[in-house]
Amino acid sequence: MASNNHFFEGAEKLLEVWFLRTEDGQDLRDIAREDWEEVLKTVRCQIISTIKNDSQDAYLLSESSMFVSDRRFILKTCGTTLLHNALPLMLDLAKKKCGLHAVEDIFYSRKNFMRPELQHNMHRSFEEEVIILEKLFEDGAAYCLGRMNGDCWYLYTTNNPDSSKPGQAEPDQTLEIMMMDLEPDAMKLFHKNSIDPAEIAKISGIADLEPGILIDDFLFEPCGYSMNGLLPDGAYMNIHVTPEKDFSYASFETNVSKKSYTNLVKRVLNVFKPGRFVMTLFANMGSQLFSAQENGGSGDHAKLTSEVYPGDTTFEDKIFDYQRQDWQASKFSNYYLTFCNYAKVKQDQA
Repeated sequence: MASNNHFFEGAEKLLEVWFLRTEDGQDLRDIAREDWEEVLKTVRCQIISTIKNDSQDAYLLSESSMFVSDRRFILKTCGTTLLHNALPLMLDLAKKKCGLHAVEDIFYSRKNFMRPELQHNMHRSFEEEVIILEKLFEDGAAYCLGRMNGDCWYLYTTNNPDSSKPGQAEPDQTLEIMMMDLEPDAMKLFHKNSIDPAEIAKISGIADLEPGILIDDFLFEPCGYSMNGLLPDGAYMNIHVTPEKDFSYASFETNVSKKSYTNLVKRVLNVFKPGRFVMTLFANMGSQLFSAQENGGSGDHAKLTSEVYPGDTTFEDKIFDYQRQDWQASKFSNYYLTFCNYAKVKQDQA
């Protein structure tokens, strides 16, 4: 096992907070960069660069990403960062600077860590993380999906059935792919001095994952890569790569709206070539994944809820030479969630 001096925890802690919309149109983007920098100091990370469009601001961080739109805040941090330190400060900023008092939905999630003993006490176990969240939010619920003795994924979310009435929900969906045991040849690009950093997105295929994406990326010293991407209509994408062989990890996340993510998932797998991966998909009833069912189509979650899954969808039994190991589905007050775990089939098992 790698020593403490030669290990980096790639698996991120991911926080997403939605505030109730106000009549006077208050906006989280009114919070100044200087205020966000103070919040991030308590997390132990800093802003590297920023891009923005009409829908949101994207901050590339020394440890992953932050996205801010009118009423949604996303913070994703890797390593041994202290993400939970940001929560009370962010809630206070939203209240004082923007007049946003009421939280509509919160999602905190992460994959199980490779070396949890290296984390600060507040993040060393999911149980400790939940204790902190319970002090800030009412009516929360904590879950673990996947294998307790293998790859699993933790989730804390609020159970607020009145936050979005059926049929009135703002369309929302989030796809995450968390990849391990990455192919060493594919990881060579993500080391300093391998190529011009500005060419990584193009050469690796990252730039072609979704048409029209505005990219902000950074290659770390001596290795490691982060990318934020912005698309029209509030869509975003982020990628983070820890390329070291002994603890390689890459994550992909997007909320781009699609009836099916099958082709996008395959493009991502072609870039990173993992040995195994965990995939999650959140969607509310406003998403195209459900509207496909209403229109007689076969969107991923439409198939799930009409009980004709599995089929020709994102979560098919086999993707390339990856075999699905686990599949779990959950329904929350405002969202549906699908979790799958895949591993590459060995040649003698193919």
